[in-house]
Amino acid sequence: MSDTLTVRPAGPGDAPDICALLNAVDVIEIGRPETDLGTVEADLNHPDVDLATDSWLAFQGGRLVAYALVWADSGPGRVDGDHYVLPGHAPAALRLLELMEARARELAAGARPARLRIQLNVAPTLDLSLLTGRGYRTVRGYQVLTRRLGRADRTPPPPPTGLALRDCAADEADRERAHRLIETTFAAHFGHVDRPYETWLDHLDARRLDWSLVWIASLPAEGDVGVLLTRDDRTSMGWISHLGVREDQRGRGIGGFLLRHGFAAYAARGRETVGLGVDTHNETGALALYEAHGMGPHYAVDTWELSLHSQG
Repeated sequence: MSDTLTVRPAGPGDAPDICALLNAVDVIEIGRPETDLGTVEADLNHPDVDLATDSWLAFQGGRLVAYALVWADSGPGRVDGDHYVLPGHAPAALRLLELMEARARELAAGARPARLRIQLNVAPTLDLSLLTGRGYRTVRGYQVLTRRLGRADRTPPPPPTGLALRDCAADEADRERAHRLIETTFAAHFGHVDRPYETWLDHLDARRLDWSLVWIASLPAEGDVGVLLTRDDRTSMGWISHLGVREDQRGRGIGGFLLRHGFAAYAARGRETVGLGVDTHNETGALALYEAHGMGPHYAVDTWELSLHSQG
């Protein structure tokens, strides 16, 4: 069989092979496979992605060795991307970087500043010299934290005085309120994008979201003060996607209560592990809060950014 490098766009039917590739990368980078087929299918079906122009599969000798995807749903001038490659395949990695950058320039045309961002494990399968040599730089660091759950975690925590909690399973209006709370409480976070409700649902892949695992916290004199958005569609663990408390209500134990409530909900569902991602430079003290409640590092991720110039 020829070892010629070939590249083509991805299609919906490629999801199982892409998932297998990503899990092979997971095993190398974090020690176990953690990518679910549904996540890959959601990426390939994202309404802002045209697979014919925004996705690439690289094959070496007929074997899938690299995959890349770009999308532009974060406002003018910003393009985000995924890049996965098996070790020892630098030509494939480089070719997909070139294609991503060329497409990103088209998507960001006319905007200034314009940049392409990708997130990678701090010890990735991709040779980082390929990035630094092309002008990429790290702009942010994140940690994925996890916590083991046991029988003792099944008991829900007592709420702070006066705090009421309701889920968003039955009321579409509450889902919109959860969206507004997330937009408000995350507004100052690095990389946050303010999205209208329907666009936010697409970004969230709400088709797979169990709204009974999304909660809003309220106080009688203050109204809605906090939100906890979680999802139970990952094989490896329950996932806390967003935990936000209004700035004027922080320091009252609401964040810690919401976190422990999430622990209790997932312990009751039989989950053994719960995880979340946190910006290590988050100024709200989120990292310290999570660590104080027993969460510890699983792996770390860097955000890499390339300034896009029209001529490359």
